[in-house]
Amino acid sequence: MARKKAKAKRQPRGESGARGESGWKRFFRFIWLPPVRRLILAVIIVALAFWHWSTITAWAASVWGDTLALFGWGLAFLVIAFGVLMGILWGQRVLSFIYHWNQWLGGVAFILVAWGIMAFWGVGGSFGQGIIGANVALGILRLLGMVILGFILVAPGVCWRLVARFFSWVGRKLRERPAPKPETYVESPTAEKPEPPPVMAPPPVIVPQPPLAREPEVPTPALAPTTAQQELRQVAQEVWKKYGESPSLVMVDGWRLPPIDILDSVPDVEFGQADNMQRAKIIEDALASYGVEAKVVQINAGPTVTQFGIEPGWDRKMKEIKERDRDGNIQVRQEEVSKTRVKVERITSLANDLALALAAPSIRIEAPVPGKSVVGIEVPNTIYGMVSLRGVMETSAFQKITAKSKLALALGKGAGGEAVAGDLSKMPHLLIAGATGSGKTVCLNSSICCLLMHTPPSEVQFFMIDPKRVELTSFNSIPHLATPVIVDTQKAIGTLRWLNQEMDKRYQKLATAGVRNIEGYNKNKEGEERLPYLVLVIDELADLMMAGFDEVEHVLCRLAQLARATGIHLIVATQRPSVDVVTGLIKANFPTRISFAVTSQVDSRTILDMGGAEKLLGRGDMLYMPTEVAKPKRLQGCYVSDAEVERLVYFWNSQKSEEAIMPRIEEITTTMAGRGSFPADPLMEAARQLAEEHGHISTSFLQRRLRIGYPRAARIMEQLEEEEGEGEEV
Repeated sequence: MARKKAKAKRQPRGESGARGESGWKRFFRFIWLPPVRRLILAVIIVALAFWHWSTITAWAASVWGDTLALFGWGLAFLVIAFGVLMGILWGQRVLSFIYHWNQWLGGVAFILVAWGIMAFWGVGGSFGQGIIGANVALGILRLLGMVILGFILVAPGVCWRLVARFFSWVGRKLRERPAPKPETYVESPTAEKPEPPPVMAPPPVIVPQPPLAREPEVPTPALAPTTAQQELRQVAQEVWKKYGESPSLVMVDGWRLPPIDILDSVPDVEFGQADNMQRAKIIEDALASYGVEAKVVQINAGPTVTQFGIEPGWDRKMKEIKERDRDGNIQVRQEEVSKTRVKVERITSLANDLALALAAPSIRIEAPVPGKSVVGIEVPNTIYGMVSLRGVMETSAFQKITAKSKLALALGKGAGGEAVAGDLSKMPHLLIAGATGSGKTVCLNSSICCLLMHTPPSEVQFFMIDPKRVELTSFNSIPHLATPVIVDTQKAIGTLRWLNQEMDKRYQKLATAGVRNIEGYNKNKEGEERLPYLVLVIDELADLMMAGFDEVEHVLCRLAQLARATGIHLIVATQRPSVDVVTGLIKANFPTRISFAVTSQVDSRTILDMGGAEKLLGRGDMLYMPTEVAKPKRLQGCYVSDAEVERLVYFWNSQKSEEAIMPRIEEITTTMAGRGSFPADPLMEAARQLAEEHGHISTSFLQRRLRIGYPRAARIMEQLEEEEGEGEEV
């Protein structure tokens, strides 16, 4: 009964409320609807405009007249610029606008030029008249200056190349102008400088030595050698006349260093920014489709690959909240509860998916990039650029190392196009590995040519071991060689023994002089008293390891451990980076390593202790791991053509003389002669005494009595047996 009474009491109030809602409240609710409000506002505006139409037209006419007098027909440029700006903001292309700021400024310069031209015809307004000024001649010069400025801003690379070509052309003309003067200039100071005149005589005598190996290929040996010698003599004379007779060459210890013009200059390949921006958008979209929020913040275009710097976004946890609006409708909104950074592993695990989205053969992810808070995604370029040795040697990075060290090496350019150089004296040894055709031998040639460009034979001497017989023989006649290129395996092992002896002799000299290294010994020395650096270059380590595994490993490790202070450095290359060739001892003593493209991840781990080299592209694409860095750096190695190598060899051959041959070549040959010859052991006398006292001794007996290891005891035992056999024969 109480509920019925309550309902009866509520009904009159409900009926009166319904009648109230059907009246004014519904009317005001109808007026408050958005379409009705906009219609009422439009009617009010039209009414006010019709009421004050005469005032509005008079004001518009005055404003239009003043604006037209100020800007003239250039007002159309302002309208177009306003429309373009609105389009950029509406399309959210502010990032593209920032990247191409120079091109936009160039467009503004061209618009000002067009505005000034309209001022000449009287339709540019006072603004256009202000651009050209009162003087017509000065106005034309201003417009020409703005045209040049616009071209520089729109295409800076093209303008820079044109300016560089112009100055190089001027330099060539200036160098060609005093060309006939060196004959009179060199002949006049004969009494003061006797060295230059005899330098001209050796070329016809020494240069024909390298091509003697080609004589058996010619079917008529009676006539062909003379023609070949004449051609080579003519080539040598042309190379020396073009590069060697310039009075501006640097002289070091009586040797002329080759000019940088002897190397070829290769123009850099320019990559379109639009293509890189498109690939950056593809990377962002591909990561977003897999639920990874990331943004491309850096684009570093290199000669082979382009590195996109990815900044990881946030993993956001959202919560749905349901609310009612004023009309009583339920609305759902998302509220952020927490956020955490995206893990790097989530990006690295999507390497194959990103390669599929970019239609690339393979990509490499560097997470993170050393020194930067970004993840680097290295994508191969559609057009591969070539890095020349001259292009790297002319950079400031290489010049800084050259000013401090005599063993500077130009290695290549990084993923961002930056030049990378190294110091062989600080490495102190270099281990290079890579499959056949990956660029390993080109890297050796570029390293040798780089040293030949800025060091004379009195400072650096080479020992080259080339079991293949075709890779390093082109350097067979340069004066820097302490001995001709070694192609026999047994002679190569003998050379390693001689280097061990030379290292011990140098340590005795350093101890006598009271210095710690070769730099301190050569500090106050001059001429022949100075100790030259010795660089051993081995093109194929696997062949030597097959010939004598125990001895080669022992000698190489001893040189790598002790030879740095004496100025002996090793550059070793192999195309088989397996554990039986690149052993643990060799890896421990060669901290600086370069890996070109290899066939498997196992080979990559053998040379670099990590994967990554199996994803390289070949043709000079490499990973460089210096001593002070824990992660390798991707580079495009320097390329040296056969023509550049021949010009460099001809240049040094033209200065070669008989006095330049080192006297220690006979010692090396003597040490290399005979397969069983060993360097004299300090314990040899003690072993002979033991043999005389006991009559019959064994290797284990020598181990116990002399307290040495088995390999050394075995070598001493073999020498004792050889001496005993020679005594019996006598």
